[in-house]
Formats: sequence, structure tokens, C-alpha cells
Amino acid sequence: MSENLPDSLIPYDEIVQEALRAVVGRVLGQIEHNGLLPGEHHFYITFKTRAPGVSIPTHLAERFPDEMTVVLQNKFWDLKVEDDLFRVSLTFNQIPAQLIIPYAAITAFVDPAVNFALQFQVEANDDGPEPHEAAENDGVGSSQGGSATAAEDGSNVVTVDFGKKK
Repeated sequence: MSENLPDSLIPYDEIVQEALRAVVGRVLGQIEHNGLLPGEHHFYITFKTRAPGVSIPTHLAERFPDEMTVVLQNKFWDLKVEDDLFRVSLTFNQIPAQLIIPYAAITAFVDPAVNFALQFQVEANDDGPEPHEAAENDGVGSSQGGSATAAEDGSNVVTVDFGKKK
């Protein structure tokens, strides 16, 4: 068998990424339907702030020019889940803000209560993503700063990387 595999004419990586992002939508849809998070579940959602369709207040876009992590735990409201995005209201330094986040903009989804994480491929930048600090939305305890790579042993972490050829 040859080491040089032919380029796939089927975009498997895109199909898998889309399916995994649908997991995020389904989970958020259940939260919207039930009106609250069950048990100790809470979510860290990291997304590209300049991705198409993202809508966040200007002061947050200036503070997080590349990527931002929000926490859905205690103080969030107006969660609305749609086929390709979700809307949620949070407070940042006691200032309310509505965020609109397309699933395609999400780079990580983590539920630390059960050690579950999804990481998504993003379009490659020349310099790579800039480091960012957590968004510090109000109502989050000292668990702030969770990482999408918290489960380095691989348990309940799904990372898909098909290694695009150039």
C-alpha cells in the first residue's frame, strides 16, 4: 500500500466538523427547552470574535480581537437556539450584553462537570490564534479560566484533525 494517499473528493473533515458542531446546538437546545442547566453542568464556549455572523458589543470585540471564551453557568438568560447559531445574554462587569454566535465560529466547547470537550478546526491564520484571556462574564466562580484541553488524557475529548494537504 502506498504512503501517498490520493486527495479525497469527499470533504470528510468538513462533514465531521459540521456534525460535531451540531452536538453543541443540540445540547444548547435542550437547555433552552428545559430552561436551566441540569445538575452541575456548565459550559465554556470559545469562539472567533471576527467570524462571519458573530455579533458582540464593541467593547468586547476590542478586548478580544481574535477569540473569546464565555461561560454559561449561573447568570445567563434569553438563550435562543437556531439551526446555525445561538443567542445568549450575559453580563460583563455588570453590563448586560447579547451575543450572537454561529456554530461555525466555535473553536471549543467544554463541560467541565463531566470532563467533556470538543475542539474544532478553524481556518488557518498566518500567525495562528492570538492568546486570549477568559471573558470573565459575571456570575462565574473561581473555576474561570477552564481550558478546552483540560482532559489531556483523552477521556471524553473529541478532537478531529484530518491534516489538510497544501
